[in-house]
Amino acid sequence: MRLAAALICLLLGLGAAGAAAQPVVMRISHQVPTAHHLHTILKGFEAEVEQATAGGLEVQIYPSEQLFKANDNQPAVTRGAVEAALSVNFQWGASVPGANVTTIPFLLNDLRRIEKWPGSEPAQLIDRKLAAKGVRNIAWLYITRQAIFTSDRKPLIQPWDFVGIRIRGFNSLADAGLAAVGAKPTPMAAPEVYQALQLGTLDAGLTDLSAAVSRRFYEVQKFGTVAPYNSVFFQLYVNPRWLEGLKPEHRAAIERAARNAERAALRITEATAAAAAGELREHGMAVHMQTPEETKAWTAAMQKPALEAFLRAAPEDGQRLLELLDQLK
Repeated sequence: MRLAAALICLLLGLGAAGAAAQPVVMRISHQVPTAHHLHTILKGFEAEVEQATAGGLEVQIYPSEQLFKANDNQPAVTRGAVEAALSVNFQWGASVPGANVTTIPFLLNDLRRIEKWPGSEPAQLIDRKLAAKGVRNIAWLYITRQAIFTSDRKPLIQPWDFVGIRIRGFNSLADAGLAAVGAKPTPMAAPEVYQALQLGTLDAGLTDLSAAVSRRFYEVQKFGTVAPYNSVFFQLYVNPRWLEGLKPEHRAAIERAARNAERAALRITEATAAAAAGELREHGMAVHMQTPEETKAWTAAMQKPALEAFLRAAPEDGQRLLELLDQLK
């Protein structure tokens, strides 16, 4: 009996040790396909975290809405259904209106200023608003400063070319500039745009230049106009209770990898965008790079209505965010 009891205790001890050796899992849900450069950035984050924790923390990335739809990611993280996720900053819409500040047409498109955004005062202000939604933002991942406006009937060159055009939009706040030139924007998550263009539900697409390649817009659109329209970031956020429950060294590894991912995003995004226009042309799309004169005309027509809409939507901190953004020199 004593021998049997000793064996049972030994087996139980071994089982407990085995269970303790299991890595902590960090699942990350996001909406983009694996061909998108955001996924490349995340793979670098995954490799760094797993190396730094010697496999004690396992990062599992779920692209293309495999776990949750784009608009369901934040609620899923808040309730603890998944440890982490990403949302593009305009997805917060009216719930965190300040997050739309970088999407105001032609307001933030200088790379030197974009480099200063992560960790800046305006970014921290928005982070605090996101915390009120039950998530902790750990990284601002820069994804574009060049948008492409695609169409199948005619190129969109002048502001009046948008009149009556049903175009993919971001949200009612971010789309105020498009509405001002007579377009009919329909807010739509990126994974839904290809099919909407294919079926004719939309006349025109709007996405970042690199995503037009990874999402194969060239299969359903003939023309593309590239403009320094706005800057877009994906926020990588986690469930705060999960993060606080980690070992201190695991939290530190995640935070270091997040800072490195922000820096990598600048390099990877710029390199991917530099090649994207050529790739679209190789696939048969007629790509027009907006001239300075055209940019000036679009700015005059679109920026003021978008600024006014932003300030109406964010009465508490909109003006302060604009002032802080202006200080990023």
